[in-house]
Amino acid sequence: MSAVLPVPTLAQAAIGQAHRVKALEAPAHAPEWKQWLEELGFVPGEHVAVLARAMPGADPLVVRIGQSTFALRRAEADCVHLADGSQDGLTVALPTGAAHA
Repeated sequence: MSAVLPVPTLAQAAIGQAHRVKALEAPAHAPEWKQWLEELGFVPGEHVAVLARAMPGADPLVVRIGQSTFALRRAEADCVHLADGSQDGLTVALPTGAAHA
């Protein structure tokens, strides 16, 4: 019997690794986050990457979606589910002075 692994989220993504958005799932206490994230460009199929994490605590995250860069709280980034095997061999250039986890 194989274990079912949870769908990785943007909050769990490694710094600099490119992914694709699979779906959005807002928490029950903030259902408006789904629409807000979609308006920012977090839509299925779009390229996304974590560029940096704040120190200490890794919150917020600096993320790139398409050609835009945003700071998201970890709870918001956890709403962005990533497609399996979506790296497509891509890497993302980190900005100078990026904070690493």
